[in-house]
Amino acid sequence: MVDDKKVNQVVDGGKGVPGRGYELPLLLFAGFRSLIDRLHVELARQGHPDVRPAHGFAMQAIGIDGATASEVGRRLGVSKQAAGKTVDRLVALGYAVRADDPSDARRKLVRLTPHGLDALSRSAAIFDELRADWARKLGADRVTDIEQALRSVAPADAFRLDAAGWFGGA
Repeated sequence: MVDDKKVNQVVDGGKGVPGRGYELPLLLFAGFRSLIDRLHVELARQGHPDVRPAHGFAMQAIGIDGATASEVGRRLGVSKQAAGKTVDRLVALGYAVRADDPSDARRKLVRLTPHGLDALSRSAAIFDELRADWARKLGADRVTDIEQALRSVAPADAFRLDAAGWFGGA
């Protein structure tokens, strides 16, 4: 968490008067991280102990209709090889399967299993509970205001799944 008592040497340039701009991304990330961490604690309690944040992004990229490994990679902003590794892990955990594409015998589709769909369904319900918790703590109007404010400053294409790519991971 951000500590006002510590001077950020990179931000203040050694002058002893830190700027406050660096706090916003850190606080947004801390809020995101707290939601994701709480989600995964609850998912584990509900029978999905092996799901990791990257798996959730990948299952969203696979979607209801399935996708090829290349499509998953594009949607996540990672290489086909990185996407393939994540898909391999989802298959090993029983969240996805590889299947022939009925429209093109040369392609393999990745499809979510009932176990994968259950994880996504439970995630959606848990996110609703987490939002309700924020609304209890902050007030429903305030949470709605936060969401609307973030929508107004986020670019139209900001809701992409390629977080792993801009974090430098696979």
